[in-house]
Amino acid sequence: MELQNKKEFTKEDKRRAWNFAIGMMQVDGVKPDQEYLDLVEKEINGEITLDEMKWIILKKHDKTGRYQ
Repeated sequence: MELQNKKEFTKEDKRRAWNFAIGMMQVDGVKPDQEYLDLVEKEINGEITLDEMKWIILKKHDKTGRYQ
């Protein structure tokens, strides 16, 4: 899903959104590992994009070879 409004979010905006998302994961009993949290921090700091983060995760968990 791509955002239609290409608003640039501040680090504070991103951190708040990620904290909410991670909290929702934890409500469902999912505890993100440190590698995931490191990717989140990189995205917040602008070192990677959400698309790059998605591909890193897909490649890590790919069992089909589709994302290699």
